[in-house]
Order: sequence, then C-alpha cells, then structure tokens
Amino acid sequence: MKATYSVGIDLGTTNSVIASVALNDPAAAVELLPIPQLTAAGTVENLPMLPSFLYLATPAERGHHDLPWAADRELAVGEWARRQAASVPTRTVAAAKSWLCHSRVDRSKPILPWNAPDDVPKVSPVEATQRYLEHLLEAWNAAHPEAPLKQQLVTLTVPASFDASARDLTREAARRAGLPKELVLLEEPQAALYAWLATTGESWRRRLAVGDVLLVCDVGGGTTDFTLIRVEEADGDLQLTRVAVGNHILVGGDNMDLALAHLAKAAFQEKGIEMDAWQSVALWHSCRLAKESLLTDGGPEVFPVTVLGRGRRVVGGTVSVDLHRRQVLETLSEGFLPACELGAEPASRRASGFRELGLPFETDAAITRHLSRFLSRHAAEGDAPVRPTHIVFNGGVFKADALRSRLGDIFRDWFGAEGAPAVLEGSLDLDFAVARGAAHYGRTKVSGGIRIRGGTARAYYVGIESSGPAVPGAERPLRALCVVPHGMEEGTEAQVPGGEIGLVVGEPAQFRFFSSPVRKDDRPGDLIEQWPEGDLVETDSMETVLPAAAGSEEGYVPVRFESRITELGVFELWCVSTGSDERWKLEFSVRDPET
Repeated sequence: MKATYSVGIDLGTTNSVIASVALNDPAAAVELLPIPQLTAAGTVENLPMLPSFLYLATPAERGHHDLPWAADRELAVGEWARRQAASVPTRTVAAAKSWLCHSRVDRSKPILPWNAPDDVPKVSPVEATQRYLEHLLEAWNAAHPEAPLKQQLVTLTVPASFDASARDLTREAARRAGLPKELVLLEEPQAALYAWLATTGESWRRRLAVGDVLLVCDVGGGTTDFTLIRVEEADGDLQLTRVAVGNHILVGGDNMDLALAHLAKAAFQEKGIEMDAWQSVALWHSCRLAKESLLTDGGPEVFPVTVLGRGRRVVGGTVSVDLHRRQVLETLSEGFLPACELGAEPASRRASGFRELGLPFETDAAITRHLSRFLSRHAAEGDAPVRPTHIVFNGGVFKADALRSRLGDIFRDWFGAEGAPAVLEGSLDLDFAVARGAAHYGRTKVSGGIRIRGGTARAYYVGIESSGPAVPGAERPLRALCVVPHGMEEGTEAQVPGGEIGLVVGEPAQFRFFSSPVRKDDRPGDLIEQWPEGDLVETDSMETVLPAAAGSEEGYVPVRFESRITELGVFELWCVSTGSDERWKLEFSVRDPET
C-alpha cells in the first residue's frame, strides 16, 4: 500500500511529539496529532505532547491505566507517568533516551528505573523507548484507521550526537514497536532547520548567501546539541551542508529545574522546613512548572512552589515558598549561560575519587562554555573559532525570550555587535518544531525540495591490536583504523585500503569501535597510532563468536574491510576473506535472539 502521509516523530528526552502532512496535496500544512493519554488514574485526555515517562504499576493498580485501544495495562506512558515521577520515583522511568546512548551499560538489559528496589519490575532503555513509540503508533492508528502508521513514510529524529550504536538501538526499538522497517532517522537540529524551511518556502534563498554558517543551538529537557550547517553553491544553486555536530551533552531544562529546586529548598530551610527525599523529587517537578510560568512572556513576577507536607506540623497539608522571576532568571543565566571568553573550556574537575554509577552527567552545567569549545574544536586548523552568521534556536528552554536574549549577549561579547549571528526567526512553537520539520523532510524526499547534505556526522574506526611479544601486565598497543570517513553519504560504500587484517573466528573475541566528530581529514585505510585526548571516543565494544571459516585451523582469517552507509543511514562493516568467498558482518545492534 502506498503511503498517504509523511509522519515525523520527535522522540524527545522529556516529551515526544508526532506530526504529519498529506503527500497527495502539495499545499497541505503540517499538522500535529493530539495524543490520548492518561492524565490521572482512569482519566484519558488528548494532549499535544506525550511526556517521555513510563510508570510501572503495582498489581493492585491493574485496570486503572486502560486506554481506548488497550485494557488491563500494567504500565502507563505520558502525563500520568510524569506526575507519578514526583510521588513514586522508584517506579517511574525517565531519560530513557539518554540511557540509550550510554555505552557503559548494557542497554538491552532491564536496568530502569535506575537504582530501584529489587521488588520493582524493570525495563531496558530499548524497551522503554519501544513503549513510547508503541503509544504513538497506537494513537496514530486510532486517529487514522484507514492509514496505519506501518504503511506511512515515517521519519524518526535522533540527536546529532548519537553514534552508530545509539542510532541502531533506536531503530531496533522502533522495529519492535511496529514502525515501518524503512523508517528514516533524521538528526534533530536538521529537523529544526527543516521546520524553518517549511515556513519560509523558497524565500530562504534570499535570506541566506554562499558562505553563511548556521548554528543550530538545541537545548531540550535533558540534552544540549550543537550543529553547524554551511550554505554552499553547487551548479549555480544554493545548497545546505551539515559540517559539524557536537558531543552528547547531558545538560538541559531538567538541570535548570533541579537548580531551582535547590533554590527553593534553601528558602524552605530558612522557614525551618527540611525536605526529605520524597519531597525533594516533588519539589523538582514543581519547580519545572514555576520556571515555565515565570519565563513565559507576560508571565507573573512571583510563583508559589508548593509540595505536600510530611512533618508533624503539616501532616495532610502543604508547604510553599515563592520564587521570583528576577531570582529565577539570575540563577539560570549565571548557572547555565554565564559570560565566558571565546575559547573557554568546560570545567572537568572531579569532586571525589568515588562516583555513583549512572548517567554521565556533565561536571560543568555552563552551556556557554560547551558552546565555546564546540566552536573552537571545529575551526580550521590554526584558525580562530568558527563565527556563525545565523543562529537557529530549538528546544523548550529557548521558548523563554530572556534566555535567548542572554545567549545573544554572549555572542555580542564574543564577536562584537556587528559580527554576532542573526537569529533566523520562525513562527513555530519550539516544542513542536522537530516533529514538524521531520514531517516536512519526508515530504521533500517524495516531492522534491531543498535537502540538507552532509552524510555521516562522525568518522568511524575499528581497534586493531598490534602484534608483538607479550609483556606481563601490559596490554598490546591498540591502533585505530578508519573505515568510514566524516561525511560519507547515504547509499555509498567504501573499500578500505591497506594490508590484510587477522579476523578472529571460532572463539570468543572482543571487537572495539571508535568514532570522532572532529577528525574530518581521515580517510578509509588511515591507521592512527596515537590521538589527542577527546579526538576519538570509544563506542560499543562487541563480544561475540564469529563462525569459523571453512577449512581454517589458525583461529583467524586474513580479511579486508568494506564499509557501507545504507540509504536509511545504517552503518554496516563487512569483513571479506582474502582467500575465499566468505564474508562476516559486524553490527552495532544488540538484538534479543527471540524476537
């Protein structure tokens, strides 16, 4: 069946959104899908966003989380689950998307909610992501029974900083949820720019010129993402090329809410009220509401933050303090967007030699210092940091005009009033731009239109162990062989030149992979002996037993490499025997053998 809609899904760390546009009507506008979800036990409402929270109900709560398309559910996704995070945090999964790209845990194992008691059922980051996508799929199918989502042109967005492993795990979750196998993954900052292109039409060519550099600054609920897109000329026409992406930075609106919770907690302490762990979580969520209200244009000057009382003096009642717009702005501006020199680096100090296991949150919450490093690292060798000519804001944090203005002040400090980037204004709510842009992108694939080029955002490498005599207590040196260059286009493949490599077969072996968003000159076959700290980042290592080669008795087979980037943006690495027709494919995904 031919697709009738282009559907864009923004699978956000904090909220998810689904948008669509009819493919048979060139003048059709992109529309949002209202998402039915529980807002209280037994209450279902349509909301424009699906909070990316999963509540694991107790057996006694069965029957209270039914949806129009499913009964007797043991879990809840969306607004009710988000509210439960304040009262029952040990049964609520949050930030699954951040766990999905955390390579130091097994993301296919049931580990969430993290640090929950043993008697609480747990799910894997992949399953949590699957549950969010299942809810969106079921909501779509209920609204469009004549056009099931599995038969539509679906674009699912991921952070630009996701490496091949995190992207493949996202695709695996989508496959399990029942989305089409041909779904396309699109980087979120690109989707935000597509949303702007959808509103401006062909007039974008009059607003931008060859050589312009666009910075997409995306600060969402849980992460910060930077992307640079250059305006270039090809055959006399303008084109857009993504030239750089940043690292996955775990700083966002959630961190801001927590900072305000600390501010409110201090105010409670001045009243002689101490917050216990339960109240502290509730306070965090209450401060999110305060932030959104106080930073809204025309919002109040004062907002009361209230939590349920737990002490003897307030049993059955509530306690509250007031947060003021001025102190909230000062806290967020100085803590997350402080003034700094261009070229400044984020602080990396450790407070203790011991660290609780969990997500790798940033030591330094200053988004401006992370941005300074990004612009410096992607400058041409020996040049000054990149100077963007335009900026595209994205993410819920920048709905606040005061925070956009604050970053504008930082740019004027860095580049002067004349050199600061111009803001590409749009009419879209930043909560929905990514989903809208993804739907528009899908339409351009069918009907034509401007496309952002750039290929892979990272170069990829395999770890090659050096040969030589064994030395007690010392590992053999590891070198990195480039197998995918930065910018390799979808639908292309590369023969990796160089000498033969021994592939271990017939016994357990560990295969190590690395990636780099900054090494843009490495070509397939380049063997990197040493590299500066931070240039290469290890992604998933993979332990497996590859089938033994026919007639092989050595335990290894001489091979050469072929790398492919499929039309859907999937990275495949093939090990091709140099002495036979045998081939082995190394994949990043960790799939359940029963599915």
